[in-house]
Amino acid sequence: MTYKIFLVEDDPVIAQAVAAHLTMWGYEVRPAQDLRRVAEEFAAFEPHLVLLDIGLPHRSGYDWCRDIRRRSKVPVVFLSSASENMDIITAMNLGGDDFIPKPFDLSVLTAKVQAVLRRAYDFGLGANRLAWGGAQVDLGTSVLHGPQGQCELTRNELRIAQVLMESGGHLVTRQDLMARLWEDESFVDDNTLTVNVSRLRRKLEQVGLRGLLATRKGLGYQLGQGGGEPK
Repeated sequence: MTYKIFLVEDDPVIAQAVAAHLTMWGYEVRPAQDLRRVAEEFAAFEPHLVLLDIGLPHRSGYDWCRDIRRRSKVPVVFLSSASENMDIITAMNLGGDDFIPKPFDLSVLTAKVQAVLRRAYDFGLGANRLAWGGAQVDLGTSVLHGPQGQCELTRNELRIAQVLMESGGHLVTRQDLMARLWEDESFVDDNTLTVNVSRLRRKLEQVGLRGLLATRKGLGYQLGQGGGEPK
């Protein structure tokens, strides 16, 4: 499933940077074309999430949020250089799901978007699924889900993905990975581990998660937030 994001931002530099970054992550991003017709464009696009600037010409982001809330419960994340407590409180009271002050780092924005989308659409994740950085792994069916599709994992690939996801983004050494695979009666040597990690990385790329699995030379492996070149 590809999530659709409607971006309402009057600064073309910021809008272009945000759209390019989130598109690289596999999201379908549509910037608002006419800031007088935000509600109409929202209704036509039917997004899964709205990124909404507050300081807009014609009408404020607060006003547009009211309009969106009258017709939809879609998550709304405010973007604003106005970051006083009252601004944040107003945004939340109007139905905002998060507030990101400007200037912001694009990686932080991506993490916030992912968190809001998880809360809104992944309540059924359950104990048999793990998720990290746009990837979901179903432990029962050994299927990897990403923004551009899904594919089946082998037993060793599944175990490696599980260990890395359960690490919460921290580095996992090769020794720890091999120990966990041995515990699961998957008897692997150093070369076999390298082959399985390479296969898992290719499958992550197939489902739109290029760069999610990084190699830390001489140390081990780590899951990042994706969107870059594999290392």
